[in-house]
Amino acid sequence: MSDTSSAGSARESSVNMATRVFVEHRELLFTIIYNMLGSVADTEDVLQETWLSWASRDEAPGAERIDNPRAYMVRIAVHKALARQAAISRRRETYVGPWLPEPLVTQPADSLAHGAVEAADTVERTESVSMALLVVLETLSPLERAVFVLHEVFGYAHTETADILGRSPAAVRQLAHRAREHVHARRPRHRADPHLRQQVTEQFVAAVSGGDLRMLMRLMAPDVTLWADGGGKATAAGPRPVHGRDKVARLLANGATRAPGGLDIRYRRVNGDPSALLFSGDSLFAVLVLDLIPDGQQVCGIYFLTNPEKLEGLT
Repeated sequence: MSDTSSAGSARESSVNMATRVFVEHRELLFTIIYNMLGSVADTEDVLQETWLSWASRDEAPGAERIDNPRAYMVRIAVHKALARQAAISRRRETYVGPWLPEPLVTQPADSLAHGAVEAADTVERTESVSMALLVVLETLSPLERAVFVLHEVFGYAHTETADILGRSPAAVRQLAHRAREHVHARRPRHRADPHLRQQVTEQFVAAVSGGDLRMLMRLMAPDVTLWADGGGKATAAGPRPVHGRDKVARLLANGATRAPGGLDIRYRRVNGDPSALLFSGDSLFAVLVLDLIPDGQQVCGIYFLTNPEKLEGLT
């Protein structure tokens, strides 16, 4: 074999190995980035940038061997996600109405309802934080959010997070403390039983579609809040979140009369929670995600997405 052929074979082998290593960690990287950005499209862009950085570094002549590819790629992904935050923030300034994270369908809720064992191909992205928590994370600074995601969601030690972010452990501990206090003040740590969430979601959908105000009032907490994200491209509740049981109930009852007729309701798991996908024919019309009060059955948060750009990847 000629020197040229040998060099070509070695380069191809290196590329194949770099690809295999990246693919092994892709789902972890996806979930970290998504939880930092709340946007599937931006997450995919950052993943591509991470791959290019990893591949070019791995193929660089004379490059030292990377002993921990996982840690190396997580560091690249986190920094590129932080850099992407500025562009996302600029987009939010001109966004019409409340902004909600893009929903991420994980495991069908009906498999939970029947007690099925999680599928073998379930991967890290099923551990994505809930829609309600993602909304709270939007109120953190980019660095606080990165620290919270790495430490609270993925269990990275403060020393590991400090190494990833290029900050001192003391600075990371301070960021983590601020983020944790901020998040827990706005969202108590709880995760309602999936069977209960499924049951309440089905009752809620039935009450809305049937215009049952009495049932809606019973299902909702007095201080319930509705976020309706149409992005200026679809029907939504208004320019701001709606607070209070009476206002939300009236809005939902009126909205039911304006919804397309013959909606097909399919229950899926969105960001880890049993939720409802509303189809008009073959087109996805909306996604409904509910949040329940701690240790209770009443709805405290309603997340209603109709922006077609955020629903494209769910059909």
